[in-house]
Amino acid sequence: MPPKRAASKRKAASPSPEPSTESHFDSGSEAPSQEDTEPAPKKRKTAAKPKAAAPAKPKAKGKGKAAAKDEGAGVEGAQPTNKVMPVDLKFPAKQEGTIRIATWNICGLAAAQKKGFKYYVEAEDPDVLVLTETKVNNDPVDPALASRFAHRYWSISDKKTYSGTAILSKVDPLSVDYTLPGHPDPKSVKGRIVTLEFASCYLVGTYVVNAGTGLKTLDAKKEWNTHFEAYIRELDAKKPVIWTGDLNVAPTALDLTNPKPNWNKTPGYTEAETSSYARILNASKEEADAPQFVDVWRKLHPALKHYTYFSYRFNCREKGIGWRLDMFVVSARLEERVRMCEIRGEVYGASDHCPVVMELEGEL
Repeated sequence: MPPKRAASKRKAASPSPEPSTESHFDSGSEAPSQEDTEPAPKKRKTAAKPKAAAPAKPKAKGKGKAAAKDEGAGVEGAQPTNKVMPVDLKFPAKQEGTIRIATWNICGLAAAQKKGFKYYVEAEDPDVLVLTETKVNNDPVDPALASRFAHRYWSISDKKTYSGTAILSKVDPLSVDYTLPGHPDPKSVKGRIVTLEFASCYLVGTYVVNAGTGLKTLDAKKEWNTHFEAYIRELDAKKPVIWTGDLNVAPTALDLTNPKPNWNKTPGYTEAETSSYARILNASKEEADAPQFVDVWRKLHPALKHYTYFSYRFNCREKGIGWRLDMFVVSARLEERVRMCEIRGEVYGASDHCPVVMELEGEL
């Protein structure tokens, strides 16, 4: 939580806005409305009236800058702005005898490549890279990715420059699947899921459906969740499962900065979405024999409020206003093989999401 400080007049008039849960999900049309939770825009309109007063302009400018700095300073989970990707990224070397898997919502591959995407890939050097919201229309020709990852699988939406999920791997999988069995609309699944089968486990990368502005696509999200839960349990009956990607849900109040005003109003934080996620982690008493799953980062960091998504609007990353939407969930019997799981908060500029990385002992 942010440290307490004396409330300023400016802050009282303009509370920090809630971020949207998905970046440019459909050219901006899927960004959740702030009308129900944030009175800030109305306050700003009334404050903008005395624009004519020339002497007041410099004062207002200076005040704004100072306040922005103050709001960002010392906030738990605060990051630099999203504007420029660092080129000198360095991460600890992979532990011996492990597989490093990274997931990142890149908010469009073409855009991310122009903003320094390669610097992260080079620094992290994962064995497997799961990309979501790729927005590609065909398998990209990228010599840098091709030379690093011999096996590349792109799930591409029928809708142009929309969604998209990919798994890039140095390890050759036994099989590949792009479907969600049982889903009544296979076209809507395209661009949202890739499953690779390896000798010891399944790896499922997903860009889960967003519940939409005003929760208008919550029914579609519920349908996805129903079929996905059945699917992941079916896989787990054969081999342990690693599920990762942008899961588009903040599981608990710890996983977003402002839970109260967003509850049951904002996509990603509704009873329907959080209970569906919780059901996967913890089978009901009636299903006591059902396989259990573990949210790896949360298990390792039970009390931390760190986030993987910061809206570009209102300098949310700088202020530490975010959501934890990108995760690794593993079959409970895989948990003992997990050696680390971290949110790469130092990676910014190429996307409004942070990468998340996990190391697993042994081979895939």
